[in-house]
Amino acid sequence: MHGIGNDFVLIDTIRDGALAGDGSIASKVLCDRSIGVGADGLILVERADYMLEMKMYNPDGSASEMCGNGLRTFGKLCHSRGYASDKFSVKTGAGVLAVQCISSDLVSINMGQAILEPAKIGMLGIGGEKFVNQDIGNDKTGTAISMGNPHLVIFVDNVTNVDLAYEGPRFENHKYFPNRTNVHFVQVNSDSEITQRTWERGAGATLACGTGACASAVAAFLNSKTGRNVKVNLPGGSLQVDYLDDGSVQMTGTATVSFEGSSSTLL
Repeated sequence: MHGIGNDFVLIDTIRDGALAGDGSIASKVLCDRSIGVGADGLILVERADYMLEMKMYNPDGSASEMCGNGLRTFGKLCHSRGYASDKFSVKTGAGVLAVQCISSDLVSINMGQAILEPAKIGMLGIGGEKFVNQDIGNDKTGTAISMGNPHLVIFVDNVTNVDLAYEGPRFENHKYFPNRTNVHFVQVNSDSEITQRTWERGAGATLACGTGACASAVAAFLNSKTGRNVKVNLPGGSLQVDYLDDGSVQMTGTATVSFEGSSSTLL
């Protein structure tokens, strides 16, 4: 499945049984675009304490706390297979989140609170209540947001001029983020629209990043560049992101089935 080009292999353990391991080995094999299925991540559909649970692994085998595009695909699959009604809760590494299936392909998620405090984002050696428009070296400033996973947002005049393959890894491994971070270069088009390019932690360049789109919309508001309701354009498509007055973030976008397959063995 994919959410505006951010693609995932989903394994339904409720229907088909659990993996032999925790998913870290399977993700390395299945997500490899040369020897596997090919994807930006592996998602396991599970139940935990009578609640649906999403577990996600990056292509390098590392666990991911959350993925907004991934959660939309998870929500669509669970709804289509009768595991949930139109509105339901999902346990994730970032907490319990509310999912709403609006139509056959449109899913909206309350992503929870945008976390602004550097210590809670997981930044090293940075104090204060926020990290907004701060020096990050290489003649750039950045804003740090956590949506259950860390994000560094860098505003630029033109995203097409960014050498993502060079700049992405450099900032992913920035000294402020001992556990690495997702990196987003953002161009402001108007007070209600931005354009984003993403380098995802553990995955590299991707066509979209849902939690990153949320972080970028929050960062744009905090930097007085947009209002609270923003259309976020990504290489794979667009998302509507609303930074609500209570500090939580609502994200709405499509979720699409690419194909289905089966195997006689599960990794």
